[in-house]
Amino acid sequence: MAEKARTGKVKFFNEQRSYGFIADGETNKEIFFHVTGTLDSVKTDDFVEYEVEKGQRGPKAVNVKLIKVKERS
Repeated sequence: MAEKARTGKVKFFNEQRSYGFIADGETNKEIFFHVTGTLDSVKTDDFVEYEVEKGQRGPKAVNVKLIKVKERS
């Protein structure tokens, strides 16, 4: 079961391998996410809202939604 929604910033996202890490907005801890747990397309440095649930290897972000896109040049 997922916890309440949190916010954070995508610290790293590997498009080829379809996974990344979100820096939690409150704790700054890194939370793993996989593209199957995203509701929107995200990239490194985007701000997102997400929920955390227990995964096989520890906590993972699910229901990842884009809040704000980083300015891209």
